[in-house]
Amino acid sequence: MSRLILLNGPPASGKSTLARQFVDAHPLALDLDIDIVRGQLGAWTDRPSEAGLLARRLAIAMARTALEAGHDVIVPQLGARVEFVEQLERLARDTGAAFVEVVLTASKPDVHEWFAARSADPATAADRDAQLLVDQLGGTDALDRMHDGLAHVVASRPRTRSIPARRGSADDVLHAFELVLADERPAPG
Repeated sequence: MSRLILLNGPPASGKSTLARQFVDAHPLALDLDIDIVRGQLGAWTDRPSEAGLLARRLAIAMARTALEAGHDVIVPQLGARVEFVEQLERLARDTGAAFVEVVLTASKPDVHEWFAARSADPATAADRDAQLLVDQLGGTDALDRMHDGLAHVVASRPRTRSIPARRGSADDVLHAFELVLADERPAPG
């Protein structure tokens, strides 16, 4: 059975890194980073809300294709609105995939520190885009609103499994993530 894995968490908590580690160990699994999809849209920064919605619709179509082919899909995305989480859950149900919700948790001060460090030395276009978007939305106040929205979504989703994000200890987080996925695998039979 294929799995649709929502890897939720605040900005700069390690979602993209963890998703990359997952797909590196699972041939033909899809790392569906919606921020990268959004970055492929022309002049998205002129219409960030519309671009974000379109990127999510495109991502749903891509995920459907991979799930129907029997492959796992991991979506490393801040899901601070329950509607998107519910869309993913419906997609999993429609395709016969298992839906696994995992959140990387971090305090607001940690998120501020990690985001500032990533923004000071952006490694990818997605990192630069994330900084631009946060700046457009209100800087550190926007980070706090995202953090609060995420907490609200997680509280409303009782099946969400939490893993503490730890800067600089990717192996520990990967191990915890693998344990969560092993627990979520349906028993053979």
